[in-house]
Amino acid sequence: MTEDIEKYVLAHSAPEGDYLYRLYRATNIHTIHGRMASGHLQGRLLKMLVSMIRPKNILEVGTFSGYSAICMAEGLDEGGKVWTFEINDEMEDFTRPWIENSPVADKIDFRIGDANIEAPKLGVTFDLAFVDGDKRTYVETYEMVLRLLRPGGYIIADNTLWDGHVTDPAYDHDHQTQGIRQFNDHVAADNRVEQVIVPLRDGLTLIRKKD
Repeated sequence: MTEDIEKYVLAHSAPEGDYLYRLYRATNIHTIHGRMASGHLQGRLLKMLVSMIRPKNILEVGTFSGYSAICMAEGLDEGGKVWTFEINDEMEDFTRPWIENSPVADKIDFRIGDANIEAPKLGVTFDLAFVDGDKRTYVETYEMVLRLLRPGGYIIADNTLWDGHVTDPAYDHDHQTQGIRQFNDHVAADNRVEQVIVPLRDGLTLIRKKD
């Protein structure tokens, strides 16, 4: 997407709102990898998908600064909840205040820990999951999420084109690229689901668990 097209798309999409704008700006100023936050376009898509699917329980693997969790919580019906896990405890001091001071704080349960270990302990069946954690363990995370997901539920996996590295031989020995490639191949061969890769930003894979 060219810069002009991106500006046009954002100008003709729903606004992200002042709170999320400030969070995205703060993320880019105060964290090393600010680009990892979902941002305006992807954030509005996440909210829209939640509004369409109408899940009661959402699992997020990889909170980072909380931008995507807030976006998904905005789309939830009353009584819905986002359970979000961040494995990097160094993010907690930045992320927790932004989540707890957000207008949807009551819909978000933010936890520090490894989702692959901790999420199954919740005893919750999820309707939707957003996977944006360690790329090297995407297959492991996918299998964990699929076990907790109701039939007909959805997984949204981020970064599945990985800046185009998935088709670039120069990254054949990069562990994160290897993880994404293995994940994409694994999902494509999995007859328990149906899936489509959307070439938005860094690639989003939409996955539906068959009934």
